[in-house]
Amino acid sequence: MAAVLLLPAALLTACGGESKDKAEAGSGGNTVKVGILHSLSGTMSISEVTVRNSEQLAIDEINAKGGVLGKKIEPVVEDGASDWPTFAQKAQKLIKKDKVATVFGGWTSASRKAMLPVFERNKALLWYPVQYEGLESSPYIFYTGATTNQQIIPALDYFKEKGKKKLFLVGSDYVFPRTANKIIKAYAKANGMQILGEEYTPLGNTEYSTLVNKISQAKPDAVFNTLNGDSNVAFFKQFKGAGFDAAKLPVMSVSIAEEEVKGIGVDNVAGQPVAWNYYETTPGATNAAFVKAFQAKHKGAVTSDPMEAGYNAVHLWAAAVEKAGSTDVEAVKKAAAGLSLETPEGKVTIDGANQHVYKTARIGVIQPDGLIKEVWSSKEPIKPDPYLKSYPWAAGLSS
Repeated sequence: MAAVLLLPAALLTACGGESKDKAEAGSGGNTVKVGILHSLSGTMSISEVTVRNSEQLAIDEINAKGGVLGKKIEPVVEDGASDWPTFAQKAQKLIKKDKVATVFGGWTSASRKAMLPVFERNKALLWYPVQYEGLESSPYIFYTGATTNQQIIPALDYFKEKGKKKLFLVGSDYVFPRTANKIIKAYAKANGMQILGEEYTPLGNTEYSTLVNKISQAKPDAVFNTLNGDSNVAFFKQFKGAGFDAAKLPVMSVSIAEEEVKGIGVDNVAGQPVAWNYYETTPGATNAAFVKAFQAKHKGAVTSDPMEAGYNAVHLWAAAVEKAGSTDVEAVKKAAAGLSLETPEGKVTIDGANQHVYKTARIGVIQPDGLIKEVWSSKEPIKPDPYLKSYPWAAGLSS
């Protein structure tokens, strides 16, 4: 692994790499173009706007230090509009028309799956900032959010430790929840747990009374929630309206962070557990500086895991560019392998074999003030294992 680089010192030029006078991807004059592609409208905007904002913060910080390779970063921002074909179309535009050096973007696995062939076909580079279901690795994607063994499996381990053996699965109807639940069911079978129900609803769904009634009749010990976007607002309001709270029935969520808590209403989710790798309350000077800088630009805002992973992605890319001495995709990929940064969540290191990052797992509980208090952690960063090769019970899942 490379030596740890401190933000923003990571942006200083490293020795070696390609000549800087080489024609640079995304370069024109004194700027380097990068793409930012998130849902700024539609059902996923509740989550993705803040990721765009954090990536812009990272760009501003880097530019204030002189940019990359002596050039300022120029973001080209596009709206994926919560529509997966639109993500693919906008990715193609950013690569071919805008000729960006790299793209930071996506949230749902459906958006990532739509973009993946575009980046692979064009041999262009995407930095994807959100936790996901694993069972994937692309040579043209860097995954700075958690894969399954860094979030979902620790959440299941936590439930197991708490004696929660009867689970009900609730998810949005697309690739992430369905694949995550396939993994959860395999884990449950190997660990003496029961799955009492498994229900999916469309993204943007607002009617959950029937589903809540099914949960009530099944009498689980806990619910595992992979709903995404603003469907969580309706679900938790109707869940509470039916007389449930965290004390009666805990709901472990893997897509609700501080930003979503604000949208859902803290009264509806206070006390509920969540699984992430970063919280606004994560201790450390690097995080304190990050929170202060973000809130100085966005009054009243909160910080959260996906937006922190997006912020990290920009800094990791810039550090790799400096180390490579080039924005060339292949040179950046080579330089990124083993690269480490001290980030708001702690030390992260890029695994060169699969282009995911080592991350510390953290279970938190939503507090009455809307922030999240860590109640359990893995203590150290977990090596990413997107195909769960180190888990015998997961054999065959990737097929």
